[in-house]
Parts: sequence; structure tokens; C-alpha cells
Amino acid sequence: MQLSDFNYDLPPELIAQHPLPQRSASRLLELAQTADGRPECIDRSFTDIVQLIGPNDLLIFNDTRVIPARLFGQKETGGQVEVLIERITGPNQAIAQIRASKVPKPGGKIRLRAYSDIVAPETAPELVVNGRVNIGGNSDFYEIVFPENAMSVLESYGELPLPPYISHTPDEEDANRYQTVMAQKPGAVAAPTAGLHFDEALLKRLRDHGVQQAAITLHVGAGTFTPVRHEDLALHQMHYEWYSIPKNTIEAIERTKQNQGKVIAVGTTSIRTLESYAITGQLEGETNLFITPGFEFKIVDALITNFHLPKSTLLMLVSAFAGVDAIRYAYAHAIRERYRFFSYGDAMFLRRT
Repeated sequence: MQLSDFNYDLPPELIAQHPLPQRSASRLLELAQTADGRPECIDRSFTDIVQLIGPNDLLIFNDTRVIPARLFGQKETGGQVEVLIERITGPNQAIAQIRASKVPKPGGKIRLRAYSDIVAPETAPELVVNGRVNIGGNSDFYEIVFPENAMSVLESYGELPLPPYISHTPDEEDANRYQTVMAQKPGAVAAPTAGLHFDEALLKRLRDHGVQQAAITLHVGAGTFTPVRHEDLALHQMHYEWYSIPKNTIEAIERTKQNQGKVIAVGTTSIRTLESYAITGQLEGETNLFITPGFEFKIVDALITNFHLPKSTLLMLVSAFAGVDAIRYAYAHAIRERYRFFSYGDAMFLRRT
């Protein structure tokens, strides 16, 4: 298939700019099948998820936590710089993307912008650019050295890296709602957005219903927003992301399969992590798994996911999971029924074809 096969027209007003007042108040589009195998869309509330998941089923969440990964500063020459941390690699080291009229040369310094009048600009910390780093064939990254603990600097000077299609500056609402209630392990620069719909009350209802819950960790990288530039999908190189799967999650999956239950991934990050493990057998490592139609899923039976951007690798993933024609039908239905799209938008419940 070609890149153009995954395009669609989305009215801009359907891109959710803010979360709803309550996490679980979103809508849920259940993609089902008629008796003769045609796709069928059922409009639900997200809390109806309890009706779609059985007591022998297993929900798997991504427990990564978004870090304040966007920094602003000034070069020694006075030019403005934006730094987007891709991943923390050591106590005071990180790999980042740098946006500037001219990226500082190795050894060059970036004075961070102070966010408080109490902090004198000349006392703000300086980052040192060590030079380019190649990650999976992508050399658009740079090694950054912090003068002190990297996470401490990010907490003081960093900004929450909202997706590019969200137009407002991050505020206190985003600091709370662009994290899942399961978020525990800092390292992501984008939220695993399917998990944003769950609140503690809904999780308790699911537990009381007998639904099992387990976690994986995948630190979502900035590459999740990198557009696919080749019409021929075989030429696209996925970005690498670090993941880890606890042994008790694998044990829970095995028990679920033995009891004829379904493994339900909450979000595309969870499904990529689990299917990477199915291929490699590694509980921890780097994955650049690119899932397109024709991929053979080995672990996941159902998927809870948000709506994804046109021509995105995530749209290709859900098309591989539920069927290309079925996803086209569902997206057309969602647009017609004015669902809210992307990170702060509504959700879908998909079964593996």
C-alpha cells in the first residue's frame, strides 16, 4: 500500500484543543461487524467500555510519564533556540532535537530562558551541545549535557511538549490532564493518549467486574509526530523507542490466554511493545516496529485507541489491526458524527480482524 491510501480530510474544528471536564466523559466508537461481515459503527460513551470487556480479559496500560521536555534558550551569539528532549540518557545527559537558525557547534552553549522574574537570566543554567547523534539512521539528534541533574533542570525550566496540532501554550490543566492516572515512570515526550480516558472510578469498576490490569512501559519519543515522507511505505524508517515489560505482565498474558480471555491493549504504544516482544522475545530494549496492513498480530486481541492523524504510522497500525476498509468506514462515520479527534479527543474500540 501507498502513503496516499491513508489520507482523509478532517475539518479543523474537530481537533480537540482541550480535554473534557471529566476523563471518562469522552465518546467511544465501537467498530463491530454485521452478520454478513460488513463494518458497523456503534456510538457509545467511554464508560460503556465495561460492557465490552469480559471478566477473563486483561487490560494492558502504558505507565510512562510525560516529562517537561521542551526548553527555550539563547545561543552565545544571541540567537533563539528551542530544544526538545528525545530521551534522558544519563544523570546530566540527554539526546534532543534542536530548532535554531543555526545549531550551535560542538561545545557551543545554550543559556536557558528563565521563567520567573526571581531568577536572574545570567544565573539560568547553560546546556552544552556535544554534537550530532545517530539513532536508527536518523542523525537529526544532538547530545546535550546539563550542568546538573537533567530532570531537575527540566522540572524548573521545561515546558510540557503538547502535540503540534494543539495551539495553546501548556497550562495547569494540561499539566494534569496530559498525563494518564497510571503514569509512573518519567521519560515520554508525548502521552499514551488512549489511557487519558481512564479515571480511578472507572478503573475500580473494571476491577470489580473482574477485569485484570497490567502495565508495560514505552517512553514515547518525539518521532511519533514525524511525518511519513515516502509514498512507498517500504522506504519509511520508524524511530526507536525504549520499552520494558515486567515478567508479571507476561505471566498475566499467559493466564489470560489459558482462560480463553482477551488481551486488550490500551493504546498503540502498548500494542507495539507487546508485538515487539512477540517477535524478539526481549522484555526490554529498543523497538522501531512499523506495523502496516499484512502484519500478523500474535498477542493482542482488541485495542482501545484515539483517532490518528492522516498519513500517520498510527493510522496504518490500526488499519492493520482492524482492516483498512473498516477503518476508513469508521473514520468517515466519526467525522460525520462530529467526534473529537487526536490526543484530547474521543476513543475507539477495535477488535482484531
